[in-house]
Amino acid sequence: MKKLLPFLFALSATTPAYANIKQEFVTSAQISIDSPYVITNAAPSSYSISGNNITTSTGTGDSVVTNGIGGLNLGSLSNGVPALVNTNKSVTTAGSAFSLSESYQAGDVTQSAITPSSGIATLPILGGQTTVISGGTAGNLGLTSVSSGIHTCTAGGSGTSCIGSTTVRITID
Repeated sequence: MKKLLPFLFALSATTPAYANIKQEFVTSAQISIDSPYVITNAAPSSYSISGNNITTSTGTGDSVVTNGIGGLNLGSLSNGVPALVNTNKSVTTAGSAFSLSESYQAGDVTQSAITPSSGIATLPILGGQTTVISGGTAGNLGLTSVSSGIHTCTAGGSGTSCIGSTTVRITID
């Protein structure tokens, strides 16, 4: 049996190997042009009051609330802005030092729809932050992709991009 062993190895070494080889090329190209858009953050309404040696109240006549503080009446909105409830103020101890700080900011009113045209939008002036992005322009935008996997991208105007890619897969079974 030991004498046959080298002979068996020699036979197995000459046996051809069979395999399936699969080759796949995937080429893709993408060109995009940004559309115009607007981000607008309206400023909120705010009210604050602080002080020392001050007595506050709200209301008038028979409806006075002692030690009441006014502010924003969220139940009474006018075009998205709440009405202000006034705070009545008086010095608690006459002749003594006092301090008072009061601030009110009316927020931005509800805006109608803003429609950009030709890449530019007409915007209202708001107290919050407004960001305007004008749309892209095609210009000379172009993308050439050949089977060898070489891509040539010609940049267009502002707001444009192009992506070219080739994927090669070789599978051996």
